[in-house]
Amino acid sequence: MKKSTFLINKMDCPSEEQMIRMKLESNSQVKYLDFDIPKRKLEVYHSGPVDDIYSSISDLNFGEKLIETREAQVPVKEDENKQKIILWWVLGINFGFFIIEMTTGWISSSMGLVADSLDMLADSIVYALSLFAVGGAVARKKKVARFSGYFQMALAFFGFIEVLRRFFVESELPLYQWMLIISSLALAGNLISLWLITRAKSNEAHMQASAIFTSNDIIVNGGIILAGALVYFLENKWPDLIIGGIVFSIVMRGAVKILKISK
Repeated sequence: MKKSTFLINKMDCPSEEQMIRMKLESNSQVKYLDFDIPKRKLEVYHSGPVDDIYSSISDLNFGEKLIETREAQVPVKEDENKQKIILWWVLGINFGFFIIEMTTGWISSSMGLVADSLDMLADSIVYALSLFAVGGAVARKKKVARFSGYFQMALAFFGFIEVLRRFFVESELPLYQWMLIISSLALAGNLISLWLITRAKSNEAHMQASAIFTSNDIIVNGGIILAGALVYFLENKWPDLIIGGIVFSIVMRGAVKILKISK
C-alpha cells in the first residue's frame, strides 16, 4: 500500500474537501483519504501508481502539488456510529433553527433572520453530506448536492430580490426584539453544536469541516444580534437589510460550491 501526500492550496473550506472526496472515491485504487483542511494537506492511501489520482485532483484546479509517495499502512478508521450520532444531532439543531428563523423572520419583517435561516439550511446540507460521507455512496451524495445546491441558490436569489425591494420601497421597521431573541437562541444552538463536534475529538475531515462551518455560524449570529441592536438604537431598517444582504451572498457562494460538488 502507498501513501501520497498532496498540498492543496485552494482547499480552505468543507466544500473543497467534499469535491475532492467525491472525485477520488470512485477510483478503485483509493483505499483511504485523510484530509487536514487547516494545513491544506491531503494524504491518499492507494494501490498502484499515483498518476490517475494526481490527474483527478488536477481536474479541480485547486493549486495541487504532490509532495511525496511512499509505502505505508492504511490507518484504522474511527468509530463511525459515534460520528453519525453527533452529526444527526447537529443536523437536527440546524434544520430546526432554519424553520424557526424563516418563520419568525417573515413575521418580524427581518431579512437578517430570513438570511440566517438559509445559512442554517446550508449547514444542514453540509452535515447531511457529511453523514453520507460516513459510509455513503458517491452517486447518492452527488444527487443530494445537486438538488440542495439549486434549491439553496433559488432561495438566496429571491432573498436578494426582497432585500433590494425593501431598500427602494417603504417598508415597516423590523421587530428588533425578535431579531435579538431568535438570533441569541440560534447562537446558543450553534455553541451546543460546536461543543458536540469538538467533544468527539475526531480527526476525520468531515467532522473538522463541520466544526469550521459552525464556528463561522457563530460569527453570523453575532452579526444578526448587532443588527438588531442597531435597528433599535437607530430606528432604521438599514442594518437589518445590510446584514441580510451579506448573509444571502454567503449562502449563494455556498450554493455554487455545492453545485460544483455534484458534478
